[in-house]
Amino acid sequence: MDCPVCGSDDVEILNSKQKSSKKKIMEEYLIRCESCGHVFKDMFTAKKPEPYRLIISEQDKSHKTTIDLSPSDELKVGDVLLSDLGQVEVTSIEVNDKRVKKSKIEDITTIWASSVEIPARIGFSVDLHGDVDSYKIDLDRDFEIAPGDVVKIEKHIVKVHVIKTQERKLTSGFAKAGVIKRVYSKPVKFNNFDYDLTKDIVKKTNRE
Repeated sequence: MDCPVCGSDDVEILNSKQKSSKKKIMEEYLIRCESCGHVFKDMFTAKKPEPYRLIISEQDKSHKTTIDLSPSDELKVGDVLLSDLGQVEVTSIEVNDKRVKKSKIEDITTIWASSVEIPARIGFSVDLHGDVDSYKIDLDRDFEIAPGDVVKIEKHIVKVHVIKTQERKLTSGFAKAGVIKRVYSKPVKFNNFDYDLTKDIVKKTNRE
């Protein structure tokens, strides 16, 4: 809302009125410019919320539901929505059978999201020179793992060498568990370690 006289966006809303039709919500604002003192009116129009298909991933399960969103708004990957199953983070957006990073909501076919109210379940692989011990572990979504970390998991003490996230593979830096898909590691001959993930194991398989 820029002042039509001086162009400043330093404004104060003095009053607002809402009008509704069958498909639209209209907000009329009475505004005063803090820079030059000019008083003017502005109008904001938005389409009324409509239900959109939402698929929520909760570790190994998925739930199909709908969420009411305004068609006028834009949605992008990474946005957090409040659904009837709690807070979820948008992981993918489907528009006419194509996956996109962002879209105007009225064009969206399906929203894919993951719950942010449960632990993140990630894969953790230990390379045993040909054989692989593979684990599923549950971690707090903000838990940070970095290439180079020395970790105890069950009987193994290992060094993390690659982290696969939803977007890329990391050999440096760090990633939070909420975006990690799998951690790759190799045994090391150390007695000390940075942290122990044994208590976080929910499943183990051999020879991945």
